[in-house]
Amino acid sequence: MTNFNTTRRNRILSLTILLLSLCWNNAWAEIKPAKKPIPSNCVGLGSWVIPGSGQTTQQDVITRAAKASIVLLGETHVNADHHRWQLQTLIALHTVRPNMVIGFEMFPRRVQAVLDQWVAGELSEKEFLQAAEWDRVWSTDANLYLPLFHFARMNHIPMLALNIEPSLRHQVAKNGFYGVPVEEREGLTRPAEPSQAYVDFLLPIYKQHDRKDKKEGEITQDDPDFRRFIAGQQLWDRAMAQILQQAVAGSVGAEKPLIVGVMGTGHVLHGFGVTHQLQDLGIKDVVALLPWDSGKSCKHLVKGVADAVFGALPYTAASAQPQFQRLGIRYEIARGGALVLQVEKNSIAESTQIQDADVILEMAGVPIKNTEDVITIVKRQAPGTWLPLKIRRDDQEMQIVAKFPALPH
Repeated sequence: MTNFNTTRRNRILSLTILLLSLCWNNAWAEIKPAKKPIPSNCVGLGSWVIPGSGQTTQQDVITRAAKASIVLLGETHVNADHHRWQLQTLIALHTVRPNMVIGFEMFPRRVQAVLDQWVAGELSEKEFLQAAEWDRVWSTDANLYLPLFHFARMNHIPMLALNIEPSLRHQVAKNGFYGVPVEEREGLTRPAEPSQAYVDFLLPIYKQHDRKDKKEGEITQDDPDFRRFIAGQQLWDRAMAQILQQAVAGSVGAEKPLIVGVMGTGHVLHGFGVTHQLQDLGIKDVVALLPWDSGKSCKHLVKGVADAVFGALPYTAASAQPQFQRLGIRYEIARGGALVLQVEKNSIAESTQIQDADVILEMAGVPIKNTEDVITIVKRQAPGTWLPLKIRRDDQEMQIVAKFPALPH
């Protein structure tokens, strides 16, 4: 049975994944924005805006970004329009500065050799995804990312695996950085302490999460669970920053490559995450670019949220054309089933009312014993059919049904 501390820890871990599933603190002072007011919808579709200043042009954004050591491109992982924008931006940057390296949050560093083989043309698409364990480590529709991977290979651009194993993040969130043996830290150094602005930013979000063990008023910035949550978040940022910094430091020759990081928006916003860790590692010239969904609240478009933002289409489930059926969860195998770390917005899992920290014990009567069990069962689910699930929530077992929508006519 799950004890109280384990349940509480899982909620902390699911929050970490959720946020980041979810930069400078200064404005990008070098850019001189065009003398046009920001439209009422904040960022018009296909337009560039410097938060806190106004509209600018793609040419100006790309020219300035190409002078940096590192450029960070944020995304919502399941939003196809964000990935199209990333490809467009990579192409534009590559035109100005063809000596480039691209790092991806989607790959743990242990598969770096696979990325090297892909860029060298030694693997087919299917072999690449299988060797990189895509379905296990990322599980988002590969079609969203394949244009980026093909762009890198076609242009002989090195790809970097930026991530670490989830188990390491979980150990740090549970035991603290120095509570993890040195040989299990994957070469990571201790993350820089978070800024007070970052702590202030995270606390209200943390309080809003479903926390049955504490009342909202009992949670302060010194709450041990909250501090462990921040530690896990910072480790993720540090891991990616360290690989990006090593790419800058390891470059030789007069012409240094432009290092680009592709990652979730939560790692980029306000410079709190990866940028903060890069600055601690001595990299000061970092440019953060973000897609900005049309219709998003204008109150969030503030100075310092990013160096520039691009007007993109918002994600809608109806607009997605997945390669195969998806339940819409991030998970890992633990405690006799699949422990849900994150439920994606507008997903089948959300409509089924699956929650973070649920454990899926069975799918269609089949016990879940490994990662491939979930992938295989969901992939073969036909549109318009129902999938019965047995889950455990707070030590109680229950039956729920995931309903896969029929294909549109």
